[in-house]
Amino acid sequence: MSSPQPETTVLIRAMNEERWLPEVFQALHKQRYRDFEVLLVDSGSVDATRDIAAANGARVIRLRSEDFTFGHSLNFGIQESRGQYVAMLSAHAIPSDEFWLEKLIAPLKRHEVAMTYGGQRGHAVSKFSESRDFERVFPNRERLIDADDPFANNANSAVKRQLSLEYPFDEGLPGLEDIDWAKHWLELDRAVVYAPEACIIHVHTETWPQVRRRYYREAIAARWVGIRIFRHIPGEVVRELTWCVHDLWLAARAGKFFGLAGEILRFRWEKTAGTLKGIFDSKFLTNPARRAEIVMREEFLERKEFQALVVRGPNKVQLEDRAVPSLKPGEILVRVSHVGICASDLQIIDGKPGTTRRNAPIYPIVPGQASSGTFVSLGPRVTDFSEGDRVVVEHIQGCGECDECKRDEVFRCRDWREVGVVGEDGACAGYFVTRARYAHRVPADVPLAKAALTGPLAAVLKGLRRLGQSHRPMRCAVIGAGTTGHLAALVLAARGHKVTAFDPEPAHLEALNGAVATSQQWQDLGQFEWFIETTGDATTIASLLQDAPPGAAVLLLGQPPVDQVFGVASLLAHDRSIVGSLGSTRRDFDDALALLPSIDARPFLRSAYPLEQFEQAFETARSRVALKVMLTADASAT
Repeated sequence: MSSPQPETTVLIRAMNEERWLPEVFQALHKQRYRDFEVLLVDSGSVDATRDIAAANGARVIRLRSEDFTFGHSLNFGIQESRGQYVAMLSAHAIPSDEFWLEKLIAPLKRHEVAMTYGGQRGHAVSKFSESRDFERVFPNRERLIDADDPFANNANSAVKRQLSLEYPFDEGLPGLEDIDWAKHWLELDRAVVYAPEACIIHVHTETWPQVRRRYYREAIAARWVGIRIFRHIPGEVVRELTWCVHDLWLAARAGKFFGLAGEILRFRWEKTAGTLKGIFDSKFLTNPARRAEIVMREEFLERKEFQALVVRGPNKVQLEDRAVPSLKPGEILVRVSHVGICASDLQIIDGKPGTTRRNAPIYPIVPGQASSGTFVSLGPRVTDFSEGDRVVVEHIQGCGECDECKRDEVFRCRDWREVGVVGEDGACAGYFVTRARYAHRVPADVPLAKAALTGPLAAVLKGLRRLGQSHRPMRCAVIGAGTTGHLAALVLAARGHKVTAFDPEPAHLEALNGAVATSQQWQDLGQFEWFIETTGDATTIASLLQDAPPGAAVLLLGQPPVDQVFGVASLLAHDRSIVGSLGSTRRDFDDALALLPSIDARPFLRSAYPLEQFEQAFETARSRVALKVMLTADASAT
């Protein structure tokens, strides 16, 4: 796309622009003029914006969201640009044809021209009145801009790099930094040229509050630039009333009056209300230090929205829109890739308590314990990770500071919490926030889909560690060949033990693919020395504790929905031992990640559903036909 020293830099400002950015790059790839590079200035995106840009050959530079202003992001990008011309393009502005860039750059080759800006048109998703405003403000005829009425628009403009270094964009303005820059050079007898054929399709999908805020900050900027003051208010009102009537007439002529009248009236009201309030407030906002604060508060603290699966009570599950929150010190934001549905998730939905009151669900809660994803944002004081790291997160978490936590005994922590159950929302969402101390990097050779098995595998390793070491091969019976039982059987077999897996579901046994012996019914229990119970079924546990042979050790890995009652006398009389294990520790997660590459994960990855198909996913999980059911929040992640 570019040479080492391109003539032009296409500078794109972006924050969470994954929706339209692919179309922007498609249009850039089609440009007939080729002597350009693409430089994207990212202001804290948490979506795939940077990945999309990099995949399309763009250079990406980072700007902290808290440092953002419109002018600062441009100046930052211009300093890093390589071209003698800098074309500025919004990340949701799509060049309309293959001649866009050459038409935009051509006037700059004349000495007297400092800046050009191109035409703009609305998109099919644009509000009707905004599309009409584009046609009014950006007509089809070329024109030179007068110093008495300066205008430009950086959604689609180009400047000479050297001039922008001599007079940078005003970094304190909450908008209209383009008009301020044009005004400066017009007063020095330079020219600003409007090139209508260099047209873009400008996509706005703003909510009504966002529309009002945009015109509010632009009105504040207009007063500071000196192009709109109190005496202009009557003219603003008359213009909006005139355009409103004209829009209604156009809608009626198109046979869409009743469908569009409400939207037209609302748009004109929000635009006018925002503009007038901005003009009034600007009189009192005279401190330049407050300008960037206005931008941050009104524009960029409204983070990207995402969907989360929320359980509001027993059998009350729904997808809800949530905004990505600001991060506290020590926190990280993870873009979720895969989530494995487990028994705890189903218990929460059913309203059943956990094994103790301590992990009884408190609604509302976002479920999802066993997940994988990618860091997209780091809070203050997070130094051990970098954005873009692929990670898994421990679901049993403590305060991280007490003696118990330092000994990796999180269950003893008074601030004990369980992600997706108690105290912390889980990962059945597009994003989730957690504490960095409980995150683990995923090895490069482990796909994120497979990495979602880390939690269950870590739980198995902890249980087997508690069961103890053996210096000889043990005869092991694994009761239940679901996710936990399957993994336990594989680990035990890999360690040289003789394993038989019992499960009434043929599909679960077939998934073991001959790695261990299998049976649908219990038989010859007297031959086994170790029993690993993974079903959590009350009847199964009671029978096992009664029928296990003398001297046997029983590991309870399944989480029963209710407390179990059993006879102590039988245990003592037959010298049996019971070991209970729940969850895992940091050590177990590290061990699981080291072991995961050797695990054949294919049987676990055959049943995956996008997040919006959660009802079907839960139904499949309850049927026990699939070995594991995954929800994919970001199936494109690897």
